[in-house]
Amino acid sequence: MTTDERAKEALDHLQQAALEMIAALRAVLDVAEDLVKDPTPVAAFAAGVAHAASQAGGRMTAAEQREQREQREPRVEHIRVS
Repeated sequence: MTTDERAKEALDHLQQAALEMIAALRAVLDVAEDLVKDPTPVAAFAAGVAHAASQAGGRMTAAEQREQREQREPRVEHIRVS
């Protein structure tokens, strides 16, 4: 295979990749347009994520609570001697 043939093959691959990227971006823009026209599904999803996060934050195990306390409390007590 000559250098010219390899260069043409590389160009063909780059063109195909560029066309695939354009198609992918069109699909993303279609989704974005749908969300702008009707943001209700996004709002519902965001509310669900916020609710799940608040529920998960409130369910710490005793070991996690103990570890959190230990991280806040100093492990070494400094005693001044006069």
